[in-house]
Parts: sequence; structure tokens; C-alpha cells
Amino acid sequence: MITTIITFIIVFGILVIVHEFGHFYFAKRGGILVREFSIGMGPKLFYRRGKDGTTYTVRLLPVGGYVRMAGAEDDEDEIKPGTPVSLYLGKDDQVERINASKKSTLFNGIPVEITGSDLEEELWIEGYENGDESEVKRYPVAHNATIIETDGTELQIAPKDVQFQSASLGRRLMTNFAGPMNNIILAIVTFMLMSFVQGGVAMGTNQVQVANSPVSVAKKAGIQTNDKILSVNGQQTKDWTSLSTAIQPRANKATKVVIQRDGAKKTLTLTPKGEKSNGKTVGMIGITQAQNKHIGPILLSGFTQTWTMTKALFGALWSMVSGHFSLNDLGGPVAIFATTSQATQFGLVGVLNFLAFLSINLAIVNLLPIPALDGGKILLNFIEAIRRKPLSENVEAGITLVGVGFLVILMLLVTWNDIERYFIH
Repeated sequence: MITTIITFIIVFGILVIVHEFGHFYFAKRGGILVREFSIGMGPKLFYRRGKDGTTYTVRLLPVGGYVRMAGAEDDEDEIKPGTPVSLYLGKDDQVERINASKKSTLFNGIPVEITGSDLEEELWIEGYENGDESEVKRYPVAHNATIIETDGTELQIAPKDVQFQSASLGRRLMTNFAGPMNNIILAIVTFMLMSFVQGGVAMGTNQVQVANSPVSVAKKAGIQTNDKILSVNGQQTKDWTSLSTAIQPRANKATKVVIQRDGAKKTLTLTPKGEKSNGKTVGMIGITQAQNKHIGPILLSGFTQTWTMTKALFGALWSMVSGHFSLNDLGGPVAIFATTSQATQFGLVGVLNFLAFLSINLAIVNLLPIPALDGGKILLNFIEAIRRKPLSENVEAGITLVGVGFLVILMLLVTWNDIERYFIH
């Protein structure tokens, strides 16, 4: 259980951090202020402000993370009237730090009860100084001033010129796409690494590798590594798929196989051992696909396996939307945790394969044109390009709210279904 928990945290953390780093990197390149880059969720443990204006935080729950961009829908700097704050003035008597937290104390801070503020366009803050309600004082705010929020995290304010919507359409589109793109890159790299760990790439042909075990059916029958199995019980086997398909129904049945070794053919008789798989008895003879150990195919495998799995996932999505939808086709954190336990049983190779699979899943799901997901934001970018102007803030906020509501309901249904599927039944 401990191994599963640690693996789950690492896998989930890598997925989300790699995804969010894509948004972070291209936002910075596009001139968008990234106010916070968080590793983990929940209450903060500690933070450090970078020279680039970003606050880097580590939070309590070691699962995932997020990027907080200036002007994004989840980013606000509203200081409500009546809020007590402390102001630290720098050169030219401009406010350089605004302390709205009771957890942090500013030396030489001026106590002010806020009556109004504009931290986006005109950059000012005003209120009653030292409790004197006879006069409202207004202070100019520096462009790179910081605000200490109620939880004690210090972030740079978000003037209009560094907000997300102020960037060009192309830069915003690239920033939205960068998260899924990074997950695709992660899958490619992970599959390459998996091939290195395995010592090669499965060739997919009828050439086999025999398990080095005294109980191996193939070994007992005289099959050797690098032999080619040409036919099984008269059925031709030109590749690995046709080979495994021919052997599986032959559980506990005497079977003739024709092999080729060094150009010579030979007929052998063996009886595939019956083993349970997904509730069915299938024939197994103790062989695996022969491995190509050259560096070229190993590097190429990252791309080919990513493409193969992507096609399979799109096929599954099409099956779902074409009338065969079931909640069992979806999986949330509970399903990921349960599957992590299975993946760890296959060691590092199993975990790497699972990581690549989840990374492609995350990329594809995020590219779906659902409001609140990256795909929904990209769709709005294309609508803006066609209209040559963005949708109004109210319309966009309404669309996003509908998307968030849909995702929350779907997540609740999926999570409950996963609990029933894995822990109750």
C-alpha cells in the first residue's frame, strides 16, 4: 500500500507539473505575468519570490500543482472596502507592498482601512490612515508592487498590461495549447525511457524470445530465442498479433507449431498452458516478442507507441460518443490509484507505461472543446480569431461557469462509480 501511495503521488505529480510548466513557460515568453507556480495543493508550506515576478510555492497536499496567471478567471486582486491593511512605501512614496494578512507583519507599515483601490489600470489605493476617518488618503502603487494575501503568500499585483487578455491572440493560443503539448512530449520521452529499461523494442514480428524458465512450454518443446513461429496448428502467423491470437484458444490442447531457425523449418508439438486472464482461460507457452536493441528503433519507439496509443484512445472516445457511453469507460483519481497498484506489480516498466498512458489521456481530455478545459479555451481563441474580437467577459465567464459545473458533476459521478467498482463490489 505504501509503495502504491508513493507511486501515485509521484506519477500524478509529474503529470500535472509537466502540464502546468507548459502553460508557465509559454505565458512567460508571451509577456504574461505568472503570479504563482505551485507544487502541491492546499495550504502553503513555504514560498519564495523569484526575480521574474513569480512566487514559487510548495503546498501541503503533494498531488499536482497549478499556475496562476495574471488576469485569468481564477485570479483576482480585489481588496474590499473596510479591509484593514498595512502599506509599505518605497521611493517616490509609491506603495511597494500591501499587507492584507494577519499572519505577516510589515515593519514601518502604514495601517490603512481600505475605501477603494485600482490595482489594474490607474494603480492606486486609498483609505483611512491610522483610523482617521476625517480624511481619505490616496497612495500611488508601483507597477511591480506586491500584495500579501490572507494566507500569507506574497504575490506581485497584476496590472492590465501584463494580464493574460493583454497578450496577442497567438501567444494566448500557444499558452493554452502548451499544457497538453507538454503531456504529449512527456509520453514520447517516457516510452523511449521504457524501451531503454526493457533493453530494446518489441519487433512485432513472428520472431520470439523464450522465457528463461524450466517450466516454459516453448523451451521444453525445443523453441529457442530468435526462432520464427511460421504457423500454429496450420494457421499462418506472420506477426505477433496473429501469433498470440492463434495460441490463446489452444489452452491445454496438443498443438503443432512450425518454426524457422537459420533458414531451416521444423515442426514441433506442444500443449499451451491454460492461464486465467480477465475471467477467461487462455493458452500461454512462455514466449515474448523479440527485442530490437538498436538505438534508432528505441528512440523512434517513443513516437510510434505514443501515436499507437493516441489512436486507440481516440477510438475509445468515438465509441463513447457514438452511443456506447458508460461511466465505467471513465476513471478519476480513485481509478488511477487502483490502477497504480496494478502497475507497480510490473516494476519500473509497468509504472513508466502507466505514466505514458495517463499523460496521453490527460493531453486528449484537456483538448476536448469543453469550457474550463484547455480545449474549451482554445475553441474560444478560434472564435475570437473568426470574429476578430473576443467574446464579452460576461459571456465568457458564463460559458466557463457552465463548463466547470459540468466537470464537477461528472467528477462526482465518476468518483462514486469508481468507489463502487473498486472498493464496494
